[in-house]
Amino acid sequence: MTAVIRTATAADDPDLAALWRRCFDAPQIVGLHALDPDRHRHTFVAQNAAGDGIDAVVVYVPRLIRDAHGTPRRVGGIGSVATRPEARGQGLVRRLLEAAEHTMRAEQCDWSLLFTGTPGVYRGSGWQEFASTYTEGTLAPPPAAGGFRIREATARDAAEVAALHHAYNADRPLSSVRAPEDWAVRVPAWYGPLDRSLVAEDPGSGALVGWMVAQHEGECVEVREFAGAPGSLGGLFAAVGERGRAAGLDRARVRLPDDPEVRAALPALLVDARQVTEHVGMARPLHARADAVRATVTAPGAVHWYGDCF
Repeated sequence: MTAVIRTATAADDPDLAALWRRCFDAPQIVGLHALDPDRHRHTFVAQNAAGDGIDAVVVYVPRLIRDAHGTPRRVGGIGSVATRPEARGQGLVRRLLEAAEHTMRAEQCDWSLLFTGTPGVYRGSGWQEFASTYTEGTLAPPPAAGGFRIREATARDAAEVAALHHAYNADRPLSSVRAPEDWAVRVPAWYGPLDRSLVAEDPGSGALVGWMVAQHEGECVEVREFAGAPGSLGGLFAAVGERGRAAGLDRARVRLPDDPEVRAALPALLVDARQVTEHVGMARPLHARADAVRATVTAPGAVHWYGDCF
């Protein structure tokens, strides 16, 4: 007997949560899954042959993602992919991806996007890798004080931070359009509470002019998002370096667009900086042409922020 491929129901929720707990150290997955009101119709499961459990799962997350011209397009995010170790090697994920593709096409998704460390699982189903870069190096010595006041963000800053993000990404390829529920659930699920991030204030008006998220990742402090005026980058980078040194770290990684403004500000955070290319993103055309999808994922300044993960 083979596993039965079907969409999930509310009765599957406990089994899904148990499978994700077994496969991932990511307790936020259940909360993120609940964001989609159509989550059960968008969740594809392989029920085992005995009919008493779930062997594998693939979740399709509909998102609005900007194309190469900055126009939001409906994109099918693929995430929360998990298989019980005992059920691996049976082609279950491939069959689940076929079911997800059918639904994404029916719901008029232009293309599909996923991020993975195991691209071989998805190539045979039509997803192809694309390159992205980050910069890493040794933490720089503390620079001279800059012109902005840098402080921890607070809950009162939420509206200004959201406005900074929207303005900075208004026409940025590959960036997601964030809805209020994303700010309430998705972004803090990946970044933690707002007070773990930093903001830059204009010294005259007190208005926020920059926002930066940095987290510890192994032996590095990693910058995962920025929004705001490029002039605030240096002060925010310097504050991230100070946090890293206080935590006993001596290296940093920066996952920001490879823009001239970012490169110019990097010495405030890094010495001996080097750029690294990776291939963790994968895309699959659905209704869009393949060249249009490739133009989006390779466009200058394109970025899919960590806080928008599926």
